[in-house]
Amino acid sequence: MEKAIIAPYSEERPSRVKSRQYRLLRAALAFSLLVACGYAGLFTAYTTSRGADTRVKVPINAHEIIRKCAHLNDIPGPPPSFGSRKESDRYVPETKPTWIKNATIWTGNIDGLEVILEGDLFLDKGIIKAVGKVPAQILSAYDHDYLSVIDANGSWVSPGIVDLHSHLGDYSSPKLRGSDDTNSRKGLVQPWLRSLDSLNTHDDAYQLSIAGGVTTSVILPGSANAIGGQAFVIKLRPTEERSPSSMLLEPPFTFNGSGIEEVQPPRWRQLKQACGENPSRFYSGTRMDTIWAYRQGYEEARKLKVKQDAYCEKAATKQWDGLGDFPEDLQWEALVDVLRGKVKIQNHCYEAVDLDGIVRLTNEFKFPIAAFHHAHETYLVPELLKKAYGHTPAVALFATNARYKRESYRGSEFAPRILADNGIQVVMKSDHPVLNSRFLMYEAQQAHYFGLASNLALASVTSTPAQIMGQDHRIGYIRKGFDADVVLWDSHPLAVGATPKQVFIDGIAQLNKPFAFPKSDVLQRAPETPNFDEETKAALKHDGLPPLEPKESISDVVIFQNFDSLFLDMGNGVEQIFTAENYVGESQIAVVQNGKLACIGTPDVCITSVNVDSRTVDLQGGSLAPGLVSYGSPLGLVHIAGEESTQDGEVFDGLMDKLPTILGGNTAVIRAVDGLQFATRDALLAYRSGVTTGVTAPCSSGLLAGLSTAFNTGAAHKLIEGAVVEDEVALHVSLSLSSSVSVSTQIATLRRLLLGGGAKGELGVQVTKVLEGKIPLVIGVHSADIMASLIQLKSEITKETKSAIQMTFAGASEAHLLAKEIGAAGVGVILSPARSFPFFWDMRRILPGPPLTQHSAVSTLLANNVTVGVGVNFDESWAVRNTRFDVSWASLEAGGEISKAGAIALASSNLEKLLGLASGTVSSNLIATTGGTILDFESKVVAVASAKRGVVDLF
Repeated sequence: MEKAIIAPYSEERPSRVKSRQYRLLRAALAFSLLVACGYAGLFTAYTTSRGADTRVKVPINAHEIIRKCAHLNDIPGPPPSFGSRKESDRYVPETKPTWIKNATIWTGNIDGLEVILEGDLFLDKGIIKAVGKVPAQILSAYDHDYLSVIDANGSWVSPGIVDLHSHLGDYSSPKLRGSDDTNSRKGLVQPWLRSLDSLNTHDDAYQLSIAGGVTTSVILPGSANAIGGQAFVIKLRPTEERSPSSMLLEPPFTFNGSGIEEVQPPRWRQLKQACGENPSRFYSGTRMDTIWAYRQGYEEARKLKVKQDAYCEKAATKQWDGLGDFPEDLQWEALVDVLRGKVKIQNHCYEAVDLDGIVRLTNEFKFPIAAFHHAHETYLVPELLKKAYGHTPAVALFATNARYKRESYRGSEFAPRILADNGIQVVMKSDHPVLNSRFLMYEAQQAHYFGLASNLALASVTSTPAQIMGQDHRIGYIRKGFDADVVLWDSHPLAVGATPKQVFIDGIAQLNKPFAFPKSDVLQRAPETPNFDEETKAALKHDGLPPLEPKESISDVVIFQNFDSLFLDMGNGVEQIFTAENYVGESQIAVVQNGKLACIGTPDVCITSVNVDSRTVDLQGGSLAPGLVSYGSPLGLVHIAGEESTQDGEVFDGLMDKLPTILGGNTAVIRAVDGLQFATRDALLAYRSGVTTGVTAPCSSGLLAGLSTAFNTGAAHKLIEGAVVEDEVALHVSLSLSSSVSVSTQIATLRRLLLGGGAKGELGVQVTKVLEGKIPLVIGVHSADIMASLIQLKSEITKETKSAIQMTFAGASEAHLLAKEIGAAGVGVILSPARSFPFFWDMRRILPGPPLTQHSAVSTLLANNVTVGVGVNFDESWAVRNTRFDVSWASLEAGGEISKAGAIALASSNLEKLLGLASGTVSSNLIATTGGTILDFESKVVAVASAKRGVVDLF
């Protein structure tokens, strides 16, 4: 386009009329010129001075350039008027206001120490209108018939749970190839990717997570890449629009068809980074490659930032000539914002070597880290974290999930406490679906159990993550004007089994006809947790690998006194033999000699029957109970799941694979006992938590696994007497929809195996034992459809062979659908995991239990005369230590239908029966706890009496 020239102003002044006409003409010409030249992106303006003609080319968008440059380094945050808002930007019209009366409110205020007793909450227009007592003028403004009124009757209310690390919607449940969008593998550094673009609104886990009290989550890309992409904060409630974008909380951009436009004032952005093993594994590289990839990426961003700053400096001084367009690059703009302090970086990073690398990176390129995630070694290097640029990062942790790969091997349950003691903010996170975020509060409960103060434990899943993600102006607290995201609990949120009675997101109740059972008074307060001072010091002293063996093993007499309850297996399952509440008379003692219970009674009765040279252990109001057993994980076959050299490995499938000739072809049966590895850290931690016996089958992804074994989790090696409890326990097979062959082929193979003609050699011998009822057939199965076929197969085999086959379903996520038929068929069930989750398609029809359903899978099966045991997920040896709390949870959500003795039986005598162990094999071991029963968050295991090993181990 040809440039237009405006004649310079004449020194010779025209008449007033001519002057006015001239000005009008000039204005009209300037306007038309502005419109016409807009297509060229500039216009020519001029200034005048006497005797001079100055022309300056000013960009048509000069005002926009100046505005953009002025806000380039603005720190994100809400607008100044946000605190006085009258309704939420997420308010849904026609939502009824809610008045929650007579609640015990943990607000999160005053460092989490404020609790309002007999308080009220008033929710309206998506925000909290009043806290404490609702003013009369507020109530008078509403038609009480229109109000939703809830009498909390003293129940606890907390802010909605905030998950700082989730893949909900991006790593969908059930897992399907068409919806697995967690990681891109197109390069180590990809800050241009966005988790929002993968967010699946049909993930089955949204409602489950809400049922656990989760209201807000940061949805992160995966950790395959050094920089995996941008993360987004969402509210979990479904929206009328049903789109991912409608779930966003304060998105940093206005999304439209022509790109992105930054919101003003700017909102916090989120970015996922990862270092250590994951990027190295996915890209066949090293830690050196990962750090170099970081430096390359940030150097590109730094260069772009320098260009932008130079551009804005020219614009600020009106150096318009040749300025051109603002320097931008869609690939690197997110990292430029990192350098400008506008991004919260959530950094997956475990070990000291990786933490040090990132701390150096932050100081080289001058940007802060919001939080280190997983971060299993942060508690060992708190001073290193304080050297990070800008401020000390928070640390987002698992409570007890560790040792699953090398960089998590030194993880400690005492890390939250140690970090807090060093002034570092602690967040508990789910990494959903690694851990089901429905039970994120359980992570806080465990952190509290191992020493994190109660106010910090509650804050670790509410106010602290809200602050770390930059949303603590509206979520994470119960304050007037904050989002109406609150949870009404059936017990203190830190009590074992705490379950929401109702969850509000944006003032909208999320649970339709929720189910809740009354809980005891003791569960209405925060647990008085045990003293772990010595263990905490040992974790630091030994660089994360403290000795886990007993302090002392006594083969002589040990006398336990001052216990309030006693549980024993008397041959028909676990019974509560003694409780101090119902006992009047002289205190009872329990005498153990050579690891076996020798006497229970008053001192004058028991002391005379034993050697007076004995050790006395004061249980301080604690308890004695049978040893627990664990099944489902590769406990005892694996040290570190992610390191092949530390484990027994996976077996050949004798029914589907071609076995080596030396093994007898397809007639061989693999025995887990031959691959046992003793003194693994998971086994020793399980032992210190009351799990005295592990039953482990060979690791297999095929149909036939082999023969399981039972072993003592506290034994040092196989040759110690009592280390191997039983060499061969049960024959194990597994049927799955995800197998490489059809389900019908798998069942046909099993039918031929059991009806003869398909089993020869050693395999034939073991099948004969199954048919004679000498050992159980344990079948790994989750699908109710496959279970139905197996029940028919059992009936068919029984009729044709007159066998007494004992069949047990393990896994069994959908067993509740066939509870009546399973009970009638005499099939037992081991639920693994104890609280089901729809990880895969054949696990999708779970019975979630309260508050979503009145009954749980455990209570439903027991009500149909099914023998039920509780196991551990197939790859989670670390979780065995938590068996005691799993069975406690099962008892509590059954609403009184399962007694304490019944709960203990789920992981002791019931599992003995289901796995074919001789009665008393496991439960003859005795666990001694101080402070309460094995089921309580207030108790601590202080001793284990091992009958087969003939010792009492003291911790």
